[in-house]
Amino acid sequence: MPLTVVRQKLISQVLSRKAAEVVADPASEPAQEWTVMEHLLFAICREESSQEKAEVVFRQLQSRFFDWNEMRVSSPREVAEALAGLTNPRARAERMISFLQEHFESTYGFDLESLQKKGVKGAAKQLENAKGISDFTLAWISQRSLRAHTVPVDAPMMRCLKRLGLLDATVENAVEARASLDEQVEKNHGVDFTDQLSRIALDFCHDRNPACGTCPLAADCPSVRAPSAPRVRKPK
Repeated sequence: MPLTVVRQKLISQVLSRKAAEVVADPASEPAQEWTVMEHLLFAICREESSQEKAEVVFRQLQSRFFDWNEMRVSSPREVAEALAGLTNPRARAERMISFLQEHFESTYGFDLESLQKKGVKGAAKQLENAKGISDFTLAWISQRSLRAHTVPVDAPMMRCLKRLGLLDATVENAVEARASLDEQVEKNHGVDFTDQLSRIALDFCHDRNPACGTCPLAADCPSVRAPSAPRVRKPK
């Protein structure tokens, strides 16, 4: 079977009802009305984290600080405490503060809505070299705020994509991964594909001891580990 056909079948499986039923999160809240700044700070929470955990922590963050300016002038330790529940909260806190500080020094405010008027390329040019912005953050904003045709990719997703065979082993970074996925995943499926693949990567496709036996993609995944044969003791 041609590689492109195999990959399209796997993409369909990621988007399938079966996969959705296994990994759906009923507590997840859509963020369609969020500002661009909210999407940006949420993306820093969301990277390498589940949607539901990121949403809980982001609400913690919003309730802890009166506004983004209060968070900007707070210490990394204080912001990290509000990010409790995520991996590497200190590093995430430093990224948030760095971006807010740089943006405030440039604009004396915290409004990013002007990015909507610059388009995807203009917004990317403004943000790609900003402090605290990873490729995942930039792609998340492009997809969720600017409705661009792209798929944010973090480390767990990259691992899962390679195991599924949706990315070549030679792909080394998120930029290359997104370029490949943009050719494989239709624009109107981008958000669903991102959410479902991320859940599968975090819930099943672990770095060590992946839960292949319960993964909804096991039947089509080329990297599923066959169960080990029982050891037979040799007669003495």
